[in-house]
Amino acid sequence: MTKKYVVKLTDSERQELLDCINTGKKEAYKIRNAHILLKSDVNGPGWTDGKIAEAYECTDRTVAKVRKRFAEGGFSRVLFRAKREHPPTPRKLDGEAEAHLIALSCSEPPEGAAKWTLRLLASELVRLEIVENISPETVRQTLKKNALKPHLQQQWVIPPEKDAEFVKSMEEVLDLYQKPLDTEIPIVNMDEQSVTLRDDVRDPHPVKPGQVKRIDNEYKRKGTANIFLFTEALSGWRRVSVRTHGKTEDWAWAEEVKILLDQDYPLAESVILVCDNLNIHKLSSLNKVFGDEEANRLRKRLEIVHTPVHGSWLNIAEIELSVLTRQCLCRRIPDIETLRRETQAWQKRRNAEQKQVDWQFTTDDARVRLKHLYPNN
Repeated sequence: MTKKYVVKLTDSERQELLDCINTGKKEAYKIRNAHILLKSDVNGPGWTDGKIAEAYECTDRTVAKVRKRFAEGGFSRVLFRAKREHPPTPRKLDGEAEAHLIALSCSEPPEGAAKWTLRLLASELVRLEIVENISPETVRQTLKKNALKPHLQQQWVIPPEKDAEFVKSMEEVLDLYQKPLDTEIPIVNMDEQSVTLRDDVRDPHPVKPGQVKRIDNEYKRKGTANIFLFTEALSGWRRVSVRTHGKTEDWAWAEEVKILLDQDYPLAESVILVCDNLNIHKLSSLNKVFGDEEANRLRKRLEIVHTPVHGSWLNIAEIELSVLTRQCLCRRIPDIETLRRETQAWQKRRNAEQKQVDWQFTTDDARVRLKHLYPNN
């Protein structure tokens, strides 16, 4: 079919389009439209609309519109957006009503509601006679403009205010992270988490062109397991251990510490172990599990440094455990043997790549950015 609007560019027009593409910062639509005109030029490439649309990731209709605008109005219609023919619709909320909405969204929701929803906010504005009527979409747009999302919540570790014990523990950990790599006294971080084992009730449908892998939402619980992760951030080493819940927690922790000292670092003079404040992460657990003589042997080569209460984010092992969860555990794992096999494969790959954690937050940073935590400020 013969094109109704044909693009024929002169040398000067072609040069102007090339200047638009190659010089200065231009809006994306101007650069795209300039490319479309250059490729549509019958005195040049003369591409079809379909080929142009594929090359610049737009539709055939968009290409046809650009050609039409150029034929009817020249460059001004193609490279500059048309001015509004009608004034914009007046705001549905004036400044006072918008202030009421913001204050309302930051307040506690009414009794019987877990949180503010857009519809609930709209009905409350009408009930309070702030506006005669308003749609949830208008509420959403107003809150979006003010960067408010009252319908969302996020769990957060909130540290205590002006707490000397928190500051002491935090700075002790941060000072450790500034030390260089020392093979005689390595700094190792440790964390643990529980994993629920799940198996499919029905076989998944594998991925194929045009369709993602489909997994039935029903599953079978196959028990739980506990993962211990040890990592030395500066050397890029980590070890993952999977244990059942058959023994007490302090027993499992003590056995993992023994493996750390006797198998992972047998030649080290001592090991500094950074872990959270869980009540079993104490030297007394070694006595409880191994007896006084063996516990004393292990204790001579072990120094435990605890992150502060409500300060587990200071533990580098949490970062590594998050990577493990996102890369390996983000699926259904049916049994503990599969869990061990998969985590060992992940550990082997990460250690071979020597992936490290580049910790940037220092004690000096904490004294500025977390000034409100310091009791003397």
